[in-house]
Amino acid sequence: MTSAPAPSARRGAVRVLVAHAGVHGSTQSIAERLAARLRERGDEVDVLAVDAVADPAGYDAYVVGSAVHDMAWLPPALRFVRANAGLLADGDVWLFTVGMPGALRGPWRTLAGREEGRVVGDLVAQLRPRGHRLFSGVIDPEHLTRAGRAAFRAMGLRYGDHRNWPEVDAWGREIGRALHGRPGPDGPPE
Repeated sequence: MTSAPAPSARRGAVRVLVAHAGVHGSTQSIAERLAARLRERGDEVDVLAVDAVADPAGYDAYVVGSAVHDMAWLPPALRFVRANAGLLADGDVWLFTVGMPGALRGPWRTLAGREEGRVVGDLVAQLRPRGHRLFSGVIDPEHLTRAGRAAFRAMGLRYGDHRNWPEVDAWGREIGRALHGRPGPDGPPE
């Protein structure tokens, strides 16, 4: 049985799956942006909802992301990760989470960093990803229940598009450099 070459030994295009789970479109748009950055290196990249992935074994690397609701990844993303845990843990995998840290102010913003480990801690322990990022998405009043809107207002949070495209682009390029074993501007691949 042969194994996939180490990332530093790869030459040519890498086949990458960017799988996502979301509700309102923020996670999908971030997945598409990450894929665009990976394609800049000539890699073959598929962007699919986790429920639409037919054969995850056909890829060399994986970027998997989910929106966060109630301090957890969405059930379809968790099912995908659990069903493919062995494959993902043995491969090159990166995880991303889309939440609302950009909507937070003051002490709430500090709490977002602490809560990140609670949201993805088990996934990181299980999959040993090469990286994880927490991105902000779009939050509109109609995305929340009445109680959610009241809590949002009480915390002084801000509605709007909080996606940080330069941050997303930079991470996509960082993943591309890591896949091809090329150091980035800050040193070797993570």
